[in-house]
Amino acid sequence: MSEVQPREPAGVARLAIDIGPLLVFFLVNFFAPVAGPLKIFVATGAFMAAMVAALCFAAIRYRYVSPLLLFSAVMVVVLGGLTIWLHNETFIKIKPTIYYALVAGLLAFGLATKRPLLKLVLGSTYPGLDEEGWRKLTRNWAIFFALMAVVNEAVWRNSTTDFWIAFKLWGAIPATLLFAVANVPMLMRHGLAAEDQAKPAEPGPIE
Repeated sequence: MSEVQPREPAGVARLAIDIGPLLVFFLVNFFAPVAGPLKIFVATGAFMAAMVAALCFAAIRYRYVSPLLLFSAVMVVVLGGLTIWLHNETFIKIKPTIYYALVAGLLAFGLATKRPLLKLVLGSTYPGLDEEGWRKLTRNWAIFFALMAVVNEAVWRNSTTDFWIAFKLWGAIPATLLFAVANVPMLMRHGLAAEDQAKPAEPGPIE
């Protein structure tokens, strides 16, 4: 009997795993039949459940869980749990800041020490990409994530909860997807296989 080999999810499955839990958060926050101030706590619980479900789906279906997905899931469960337990929405609001800052720091560390951390995580997603391409892609995402950490801090500290959620939906997600697409021309110049140019992958779940 042959053993099922681990493989990375792609296409719709990858989008469902990476973005699905966040969409559940937005939908529950919008439709939850509770008083306005309580919506974020119900949505946070749904977010935690959806993140665990995505993790289990990836592990069972593909026998593969990316390090960034695992890291994000742990943060959602820990900070989401604190949000509900202490009834303090600050914890779920700072989750993206911590995620963005840590990933930016790890990528910057990899650049400084010449360790291809992004390549280790996403190597099979960008076939043919040369070392200079990986260096530039790592630099670009490190800068982007650092900026997103600053922006998230500025938004949640200076706006209402509803505005912060709207920013996540209509600002952070589109910005991340557009940034991924904007990197494609550079990737093509550095050897990315032509058949993969229309499906750029993100370095982990969108926060």
